[in-house]
Amino acid sequence: MLVVGLNGSPRKNGSTKFLLDTVLNKVKELGAETVVYDVQELLNSAKHSFCVVCSSPCSGICYKDSKLEEAFEVMKKADAIVFGSPSYFGTVSGQLKAFFDKTRKLRGEKALYNKVGAGVTVGGSKYGGQETTIRALHDIMLVHGMTIVGDGYFEDDCGHHGVCAHNPAENDEFAVKRAEILAKRIFDICNKLEKNK
Repeated sequence: MLVVGLNGSPRKNGSTKFLLDTVLNKVKELGAETVVYDVQELLNSAKHSFCVVCSSPCSGICYKDSKLEEAFEVMKKADAIVFGSPSYFGTVSGQLKAFFDKTRKLRGEKALYNKVGAGVTVGGSKYGGQETTIRALHDIMLVHGMTIVGDGYFEDDCGHHGVCAHNPAENDEFAVKRAEILAKRIFDICNKLEKNK
């Protein structure tokens, strides 16, 4: 099992990355392989860091032989992808939005179809737009045909939309607990989907 984490924060080691690492460390403990990407770094490797519709349908020419293309190839092989974003004006970061605008070719290939997807977000205040940011992440996943899971597990509870933290995330005990529950749900659903193939 391969679980990919995408850090959509401009901060490489901020609260979003902490939450992603918490999920990925737990899923790794359960037996999965993991990899995490810094979205800003991937975008910087492409000819343009945002989509300019240089070809339609998308040929992927603007990111050929880049770190972004390498990451897309790994995402195609993944069983699950965990999206992380700070809440900026109640939605995803510009970096993460630009990243997904670059996935037009993946969408055309249906490369993420039925992959398990989940989200983690961080806001600067207790009610800082985290749930609307999670909803934006869910919209992106739905457009790719992904299977969305929230932060619930049978032994714990049915869950919520995803992990929402108050910055700094490492001090948000509830969010840390939810991140570990989310990891269990991801692992469980990936196993069930594999058995049904």
